[in-house]
Amino acid sequence: MDKKNVAVVMGGYSDEYVVSLKSGQLIYDSLDREKYNVYKVVIMKEEWYFLDDHGQKAGMNKADFSVDLDSGYKVTFDVCFNIIHGKPGENGELQAYWDIIGQKYTGCNFYQSALTFNKKDTLAVLSKYGIPSAKSIYIRKGEEISTEEIVERLGLPCFVKPNQSGSSLGISKVKTIAEFENAFKLAFEQDEEVLIESALDGMEVSVGVVDFEGKTIVLGITEIVPAKEFFDYEAKYEGASEEITPARIDDETRTKVEEIAIKAYDSLGMSGFSRSEFIIMNGTPYMLEMNTNPGFSPASILPKQAKIYGISIQDLCGNEVEKALKKEKKKI
Repeated sequence: MDKKNVAVVMGGYSDEYVVSLKSGQLIYDSLDREKYNVYKVVIMKEEWYFLDDHGQKAGMNKADFSVDLDSGYKVTFDVCFNIIHGKPGENGELQAYWDIIGQKYTGCNFYQSALTFNKKDTLAVLSKYGIPSAKSIYIRKGEEISTEEIVERLGLPCFVKPNQSGSSLGISKVKTIAEFENAFKLAFEQDEEVLIESALDGMEVSVGVVDFEGKTIVLGITEIVPAKEFFDYEAKYEGASEEITPARIDDETRTKVEEIAIKAYDSLGMSGFSRSEFIIMNGTPYMLEMNTNPGFSPASILPKQAKIYGISIQDLCGNEVEKALKKEKKKI
């Protein structure tokens, strides 16, 4: 059997690149070497490069996403395993580029990536499928902001968050009108568009959903108990939260969360890894957002859920590669 060439593509243009490099390393280490030749490709704003086992870099050919090695050998890839969190791997930019050059890749396609990276649009689409979310107001940079109107419509506390950003960067919990100014400043540093949401008082859960061996499954429901006010970047990646898998919920609520998470995934035509965040309030799961390239470092929620579910990381990652290999090339 000819081994397929797999590029684990990591890095990215946002502050999340640090997490992406760790996620990429886990996938690189986990893919079955009996089936695949596995390579690392790092995409950063400054440069795109191939990284060999000795840490030597070689520039990528962007015309066909290949690399010419010093040995004179040209490496092309049967599949790109996309594990970039944030731009350009989670917002559709990279997928659109790969579609244009006819490169196969894991995860969802350009449209799903672009849609789910936009919190406002995702929740608007899912509301048509009966999936509840918090009340919200949407503001573009430069628009007039009436904090009194926000408080009147949403109440306090509320959340101010960038509309398009990952890893909870730029999110603030606002408890007084005086705190809005700094909250908007932080959010607009991450994005030109800001979403203000009413605070939902309930249990936060993170739900891993993936299409595995032809079926959409919930890997697990993890209860998030932040040591801080909410599940921010520090809580996610620097240990300032307690994550309990499986979540401490009754069977009826668990079933409801699983059903709504699968419905959201299938309604959006998703593929690949996903992690959706919900607040359970009075037994009803309210959706906050869906991540289509969630953290996959050893400290991340999804690999832990897979372990408890009983799927090895090797099988979970191999399943993604095999699905990608079966895709039709989308050369435009």
